[in-house]
Amino acid sequence: MTQEQIRQAIIDQILEIAPDIEQGDIIPDKNIQRSLEIDSFDFLKILTALNEIIGVEVPEKDYAKVDTLEHMTEYFREKLLK
Repeated sequence: MTQEQIRQAIIDQILEIAPDIEQGDIIPDKNIQRSLEIDSFDFLKILTALNEIIGVEVPEKDYAKVDTLEHMTEYFREKLLK
């Protein structure tokens, strides 16, 4: 997957899990949970769905590394390159 495909997959899952959010609401460098008011359960659902799509599991110890769209995109890209 390219970086843009990863980014779009993340956006798609955010919009799937939180249908009240519009794509323009997702600010790349803002904390996803706080800026979009997504609770921890929905955030976990996003990560679980992305694991199925991208094939990369995010362990709980790495949750702080995937707090923004930019960080999450980079995290998945780096894991796919390994």
